[in-house]
Amino acid sequence: GHLHNSEAFNYGVETWEAYKRGSLSKDLVEEQKKVQEADLLIFQFPLFWFSMPAILKGWMDRVLVQGFAYDLSKAYDGGLLQGKLSLFSFTTGGSQEMYSNKSIGGDIRYVLWPMQHGIMHFCGVKVLEPHICYAPENVSEDKRKEMLTAWTQRLKTLWKEEPIDCSPEWYFK
Repeated sequence: GHLHNSEAFNYGVETWEAYKRGSLSKDLVEEQKKVQEADLLIFQFPLFWFSMPAILKGWMDRVLVQGFAYDLSKAYDGGLLQGKLSLFSFTTGGSQEMYSNKSIGGDIRYVLWPMQHGIMHFCGVKVLEPHICYAPENVSEDKRKEMLTAWTQRLKTLWKEEPIDCSPEWYFK
């Protein structure tokens, strides 16, 4: 399509305008339909440089656009994707001790703040406690099997879980 303002490109404005015009690319519209139809969004990824991989962040940037996922006047508990749950399930390269509030890496909740609160909660999505498998490449085969068993068991009871508070106090206590 055409740019809303060809003089000064602003990605947020351009995607919002494209969404309003109905001119987002077909692949983005298809992804938005999947999000709209979902009750639960599970994001499975390896933690990379204290964040999600760039390809996942790019998906969020392209799919969760203003008008579809949020409106600046309707954010957080009033966000446009209310009624949905999200769960971040990820692996780390470091041990659980490396992601504690007494370690050099800091508490894992600090890492989660921009992803869970800044993206999901901002869009109105309720957030479940993350599922974290710490350093699976550095543990025994039995420990990796335990991790898979724990994930399998959690999936069976997921709908009974309560979302986290998603307030600064939850992340930075």
